[in-house]
Amino acid sequence: MERTNLASSTNEQQDSPVARLWTKEFLILTACNLLVFLNLHMILSSLPLYMREHFHAGDFYVSLCTSLMALAAIISRLFSAKALELGKRNIILFGGLAIALFGTVGYYFSATIIALLVMRVIFGFGFGMYSTTFPTMVSDIIPRNRMGEGMGYFGLSTTISMSMGPLIGMWIEKQYGFTPLVAIGSLFIVILFPLAYKLIAGQKKQARINEASAANSRVVSDTVSSPVESKPTISKFEKKLLLPSLLNFLMSLTYGGLVSFIALFGGEAGIANPGYFFLFNALAVILVRPFSGKIYDSKGPKALVVPGAIMLILGLVLLSFAHSTLGLFGAALCYGIGWGALQPTMQTWMIQVVSPHQRGMANGMFLNSLDLGVALGAMILGTVASMTSYTSMYRFSALFIVLYIVVGILYMVKAKGTPAQSQSVHIKIK
Repeated sequence: MERTNLASSTNEQQDSPVARLWTKEFLILTACNLLVFLNLHMILSSLPLYMREHFHAGDFYVSLCTSLMALAAIISRLFSAKALELGKRNIILFGGLAIALFGTVGYYFSATIIALLVMRVIFGFGFGMYSTTFPTMVSDIIPRNRMGEGMGYFGLSTTISMSMGPLIGMWIEKQYGFTPLVAIGSLFIVILFPLAYKLIAGQKKQARINEASAANSRVVSDTVSSPVESKPTISKFEKKLLLPSLLNFLMSLTYGGLVSFIALFGGEAGIANPGYFFLFNALAVILVRPFSGKIYDSKGPKALVVPGAIMLILGLVLLSFAHSTLGLFGAALCYGIGWGALQPTMQTWMIQVVSPHQRGMANGMFLNSLDLGVALGAMILGTVASMTSYTSMYRFSALFIVLYIVVGILYMVKAKGTPAQSQSVHIKIK
């Protein structure tokens, strides 16, 4: 019932000629998503140095810190997506917040590296649950003809968090220590509880309005069933999700090397504040995101895949040659333009190739491919760095994006040979 309440109001809003994107619910969900990923990346980027200083951990254990959390999130999303389809949104949302809060607070009490890794796994399970819920909720309230633009702005909260979180986290740890960082991260999760409750309360109020309107007009949406009329069921896996998931995975492999080793790379390259990479990256993302969403809505994902990937490659290569803040700026600018264009493209693409009730599955696949890429990227690139250097590691990581371009071009070539109605995966509403 929780899923259908929001979706019912959504379809009425979307079919209206005055459907709005910037609603109160959209803003609250975007703020929630910002806090979700700020908590994640503030701590994630600071843990390598903390583990190196307090536990004398090598690159293998540093990569495990990232990988185990991501793998736990992937596993939890396997049942979270199904639970969302069955209407168990509140349980997944608040249960995930509680588990993640326990895992975050647990960092403070972790006296050994094993205990710290266990807390990472616990946090990962909780994170996987609620990080799937918020994107699914927001995809239900965005007007269909503005899906690319809406998911672009919503995804901006994710990308800003991924960019600013490491910078903020490394600064807090350097100035005040790891304990205050854990306290701030825990506070962010606590704030999510009342925000999420406000959303649920708003849904219930809107549901009563929708039911009264439906009773007067006798009109029932053809895409969302009433809680009384049908029982939610689990749908089959949608094969159309495989291609954008693969592309998102390849792109995320490179980010695993950035978030896990950028601080250690700074020491090797002689850069005093390597965390500025994420600041410059965020600025580039903010600049490109509004344009990329509108390009997606008008031309689909094919217009963004290759140009965005080329910018990612350029950013990684420039980073490998950086030995100053200026060099870091150039690398981050290029990488940010590519990431800012491609990440929301992958998410919107996945949302639009499935039916509305499968959006939990689509968002779960998007986040799983992202987390799996970060997890394996940290392990693979950490191994490369241990055998060569961090400089060589970033040059090697550019090969993942070369493969991304090859797969993307093959898709576009194949699409040209298919019937016109299947060449575009984006939905145009006139």
